[in-house]
Amino acid sequence: MATQVTATAGARRGASFLQVAIALQTLTIFLQAVSAGLLLTASYGETLHSVGARVMYGASMLYVLAAVLAWKPGGGSPRPVWHASGFLVLASVQVVLGIAHVPSVHLPLGVLMFGLSVLALARH
Repeated sequence: MATQVTATAGARRGASFLQVAIALQTLTIFLQAVSAGLLLTASYGETLHSVGARVMYGASMLYVLAAVLAWKPGGGSPRPVWHASGFLVLASVQVVLGIAHVPSVHLPLGVLMFGLSVLALARH
């Protein structure tokens, strides 16, 4: 009984960490949209967007970690791990497209990523 209570508490902590990770990812993607606008209007926009890209990528990696930690102790569905891993792939593509200066794909992918992140946040 004590082991079951401990496992349930651990699963709840993992789930709340997962929610925080998704919220952080969603916020960083939104801030990337803001800094993209600053690219057009401010001299520091490029620096801000570049730093934000690194932070967003780190938030995507944190999402994967949180999904694994939420899944492994509780033995639940691995679906969040697959979602988080897919999101990390999208973030990787986004970074490559940004470095290659391909805004015709980079911008719509950013919008898609924000929508998917909000959807993941609403689901958890």
